Amino acid sequence: MLRKPPFRSLSTKAAALAVCAVAGLLAAACSSGGGSSASGSGPGASASPAADSWLSITPASGDKAAQPGDGITVTAAKGKLGHVSASSGGTPVAGTMNSAGTQWHSTWALSVSASYSVTASATAPGAKPVTKTSAFTTLSPKSTFQTQIFEGAGQSYGVGMPIMLKFSEPIANKAAVEQSLQLTTSQPVVGSWYWDGDQELNFRPRQYWPAHTTVSFTGHLDGVEAGPGLYGAHTLTQTFTIGDSLIVVASTANHHMNLYRNGALFRSWPISTGKPGDNTPNGTYVTIEKGNPVLMTGPGYKLEVPWSVRFTFSGDYLHDAFWSVGEQGFTNVSHGCINMPPADAEEYYKLAVPGDPVTVTGSPRAGVWDNGWTEWFKAWPDYLSGSALHEAVMAGPSGSQFVSPSVVPAPTGAAPLAAPADNNATA
Repeated sequence: MLRKPPFRSLSTKAAALAVCAVAGLLAAACSSGGGSSASGSGPGASASPAADSWLSITPASGDKAAQPGDGITVTAAKGKLGHVSASSGGTPVAGTMNSAGTQWHSTWALSVSASYSVTASATAPGAKPVTKTSAFTTLSPKSTFQTQIFEGAGQSYGVGMPIMLKFSEPIANKAAVEQSLQLTTSQPVVGSWYWDGDQELNFRPRQYWPAHTTVSFTGHLDGVEAGPGLYGAHTLTQTFTIGDSLIVVASTANHHMNLYRNGALFRSWPISTGKPGDNTPNGTYVTIEKGNPVLMTGPGYKLEVPWSVRFTFSGDYLHDAFWSVGEQGFTNVSHGCINMPPADAEEYYKLAVPGDPVTVTGSPRAGVWDNGWTEWFKAWPDYLSGSALHEAVMAGPSGSQFVSPSVVPAPTGAAPLAAPADNNATA
């Protein structure tokens, strides 16, 4: 399902949906050492029949419909590779050499409908250095897909914020799409991707994001075959930040909420939640948007409500309820929202950003998956099961890698500051 728009307090709603449709390759280093290299002008620098027999480049020169997902492979059947360079339109192609120095392979899928040139040199005992080239073109697909990312460039989000991707077409080869995604985080993060249907893919850390983390996302989707004949035709990038940790835990049973800020209890306020029949649903949500005021309508009422912060799509807010101050802290009288004293609601509103966790406890009503950004409803093993690769993601300043969940370090911290309790949406 398509997500709701971001906070109205952001500079523009359009900033929340960023899509890059430029067909090209991520610029990166493209050469690898190991052995000597040949220049293009010395003896043995051009390809020879002898070189053809033990130095190979795939795709072969002249190929007009190379498979982008196969990438580029350079192999020395004897001896070792020296210098390998590959580019398209002047943009280098990233690649890695194996430990033996005998094979080089490009890192990501190649762009569709693009021309490439490759030059490789190699040496072998008792033989002259040789150089070989290849020039080829990748296929032009019949169908392509586009991808949107919810997070806006340079925006700041709460510690519970999921990374949310939306695809223009249903994705069949989910594993290939996951493998094309890379995260770089200024602080170490362990998380997982989760498929919510065939057109939505979200990332959530195992525990809340560390406060003040910079997150850079790159989707190397250009050339990824997501289904029969369906290819990505763009590389998607975005950078955003995680701000302060601001966590609400609201009890419908004792009619109070605790507000934690950057790891410590910051405020404890009286509240009134949904009355019987309109019970506020349990679960750990994250804030979606806010407004001052928000026009709220329902059976028998229509009014503009100040200092309102939304956490479900169906219309549950934390908000100023000046009309129910006498009941706050004692009984539940709302239509499902969390009623707050005016000064407390204003203070919370001014601190809140999209993605701040809000946990509701003690209700006889269970939370509903996808009624809001509900990634935190699921315990970590259940969230992992939603990945096509069934692998965890370990990210840090050097990038990310997929790893077996069994090798992930044990989590630190406990609910409610590090992460919510498991099964938090049950009644």
